[in-house]
Amino acid sequence: MKILVTGSNGLLGQKLIYKLRNQAHIQCIATARGTNRLVKTEGYVYTEMDITNPAQVQQVLASHRPDVLIHTAAMTNVDACENAQEDALAMNVHAVRYIVDALEVLQKKHEQYTPQLIHLSTDFIFDGTHGPLDENEAPNPLSYYAHTKLEAEKIVQASTLHWAIARTVLVYGIVDNMSRSNIVLWVKQNLEQGKTINVVDDQFRTPTLAEDLADGCILLATKKAQGIYNLSGNDFMSILQLAQTVADYYKLDKSLIKPAKSADIKQPAKRPPITGFIIDKAIKDLGYKPHRFTEGIKIMEEQLAAMK
Repeated sequence: MKILVTGSNGLLGQKLIYKLRNQAHIQCIATARGTNRLVKTEGYVYTEMDITNPAQVQQVLASHRPDVLIHTAAMTNVDACENAQEDALAMNVHAVRYIVDALEVLQKKHEQYTPQLIHLSTDFIFDGTHGPLDENEAPNPLSYYAHTKLEAEKIVQASTLHWAIARTVLVYGIVDNMSRSNIVLWVKQNLEQGKTINVVDDQFRTPTLAEDLADGCILLATKKAQGIYNLSGNDFMSILQLAQTVADYYKLDKSLIKPAKSADIKQPAKRPPITGFIIDKAIKDLGYKPHRFTEGIKIMEEQLAAMK
């Protein structure tokens, strides 16, 4: 099976490449904009691909003709999307159209070719009035980022491809050459430095370990699943509870964590107050088994120790 991953320099992209790269029955193609940022370079092919360049997308997909394309590349900084809407539209909507078009052209051209597109989406497409949510919940995006992600879902669903949409929530993990932090590391680093942090107590999520999300995507590919699947952790908690759990794990001073309200934290983009996912469908159909949140912290800690 030939699996091509977009956004291979990102958090999920790296986890997918490292899980797929030395599997005997899988040929793995990593693609991203710019140079390959992964430390380990054997066991897969790296090809540069800018998803906002339709000609390059067509050329790369035609030359590799993947059986499965896992589309992880996106502009995911919610506030940046609000402030740079043209960039968000190009990365999150137009790029999905280019990928779908290129795969559909190849599908028409080669009779026996039926590629599967696995597209990554987000809990932010919902308005956050209640949760956790299942796959049948009606979307109602609050931010421009969420709007672009919902538009992308519609493009995928309207395609003639064999498709699956993997929706996820608040992904955390460790990667090579990390350019962005995540909430677990942010809490740990600030508390270790004795800094007071304000953490919202009115937003609820099911935080997702990047390794679990990668496993879920691979299960979608190997089982040739179709439709929408929620892939997240199974611990439903407020962001405040999440921060306190991190503090407890590392035996750090919890009194430095000050509860705050979303309305008091000035951010350009609106966040849904309550999301989190019900993952019964993925557990039943795919055999998806995410780690508990404290287990996820332990896995990250082991990876950090191995990097030292």
